[in-house]
Amino acid sequence: MEPIDLPIPAWGADGTLRPLGKLAVHRQGLRHPAVSVFVLRGQEILIQQRAAGKYHTPGLWANTCCTHPNWGEPPADCAVRRLGEEVGITGLDLRHVGQVEYRAEVPGKGEMLTEHELVEVFVGEAGWPLDLELDPAEVAAVRWVSLDALRSEIAAKPVAFTPWLRIYLDRHAAMIFRSSEIAGSV
Repeated sequence: MEPIDLPIPAWGADGTLRPLGKLAVHRQGLRHPAVSVFVLRGQEILIQQRAAGKYHTPGLWANTCCTHPNWGEPPADCAVRRLGEEVGITGLDLRHVGQVEYRAEVPGKGEMLTEHELVEVFVGEAGWPLDLELDPAEVAAVRWVSLDALRSEIAAKPVAFTPWLRIYLDRHAAMIFRSSEIAGSV
């Protein structure tokens, strides 16, 4: 079970960034910093299925990894740290490609929660082969999928995917995939 009372940076009602409990942040829909990572390999994207024990969006498919930075942690350091912790990828050169802000309702355990994130987006190009070591508390499964196939799957069954992944592909694909081999599909 993941610790949902851990403090994360969030902007309070007065606009001040401060450490607040993660569950409270999502219950109140407070704007907070986040990091998302997309690992690409040729024409494919590595996506993860969130573990069943996650306090929101359990079992849904998402980008390679995403998280909230620790208090005072630079986004690039956070991206590298979580990529290693969640899927076991280390030593991959990550490139910051931009910032995204979104707000979306997400299914929680017995309640709807709100993600209102200011996200720093990172992309890494993986070589062959890529060794993975999944943290079962975070990730149930991973798979490689082409952008076109992922879009088709999302169109056919959107509820199987996290709201943020759907938003990224719908509104920000050009930013995320612009310098990769996938760019032709954007």
